Amino acid sequence: SRPAPCSRRDGPGTEPGCMSRPIMMLQAMALTGHLGLLTLLTTWYAWLAPMPRLPVALVLLVLVAPLLLPLRGLLHGRPYTHAWASYLALFYLAQGIVEAFARPDERGYAWAEIILSAMFYTGAILFARYRSRELKQQAQTPAATGRAP
Repeated sequence: SRPAPCSRRDGPGTEPGCMSRPIMMLQAMALTGHLGLLTLLTTWYAWLAPMPRLPVALVLLVLVAPLLLPLRGLLHGRPYTHAWASYLALFYLAQGIVEAFARPDERGYAWAEIILSAMFYTGAILFARYRSRELKQQAQTPAATGRAP
């Protein structure tokens, strides 16, 4: 299940399992980049400009299927999944740069891929960093452990 936002009166770090607003925004940024990449690559290589020499199914299997692996962990807000998914985003960033130079007629799609993968990378790596700190802080507070101060 997804973590709930922290209530304003308690603030971040006091309720076990809650997530502060800035961290929720980072997760939304990572998910927007991830789901945008998934949509862009599927439409780009299946309908808009399929590769003439390769079967569409093979291209989708190689380029889109890896994006399905971290989807569950990203949706559930798991910092570990965000951390390793950021490496996946770097692959798509590099692939977008290569496509921008190799296929000038599809440069717009490549720039969209570069922007979405940079969004995915930035959101995922910052979410992993700050969410893990927040979870550590919540584990150290007396309210989270059930002990009185």
